[in-house]
Amino acid sequence: MKLVLVSAVALIDIEGRVLLAQRPEGKSMAGLWEFPGGKVEPEETPEAALVRELHEELGIETWNSCLSPLTFASHSYDDFHLMMPLFACRKWNGIPQPREGQVLKWAKASELRDYPMPPADIPLIPILRDLL
Repeated sequence: MKLVLVSAVALIDIEGRVLLAQRPEGKSMAGLWEFPGGKVEPEETPEAALVRELHEELGIETWNSCLSPLTFASHSYDDFHLMMPLFACRKWNGIPQPREGQVLKWAKASELRDYPMPPADIPLIPILRDLL
C-alpha cells in the first residue's frame, strides 16, 4: 500500500479557536472539514511543507520556529495509507484567505465534532480539545 505523507496545522487564534478548511467540490472527500496543510514533497520537511502550503492556500506567512509538533494521524484509506503530523501554530503574518476554492471557518475546540471530517482527522479532535 502506498504511503502518503501530509503535513497539517492547527492554526490557533488569540481566542483559542482553530481554523478549519472545507474541501472544495472536485476534490476527494469534498465537503468535509480539515486542518490546513498538504502533501510533503520529496526532499521537503513536514515543517517546510506547511510554510509553503499556508502561503499557497491561505496567503499567510509563518516560520518553522512557530510550528510546534502536537500529534500525528496514521490512517489506512482504500488505496493509500496516510501519515499526517499535526502541528500547532499561534503566530503568523496576514489574515487567512481561501485561495483554492475552500471555505474557512474558525471553530472552538468544543465545536470541532460538529464539523464532518475525513476519518484521519477525527482522532485529532480530543488532543486539540485538551490543549485548548
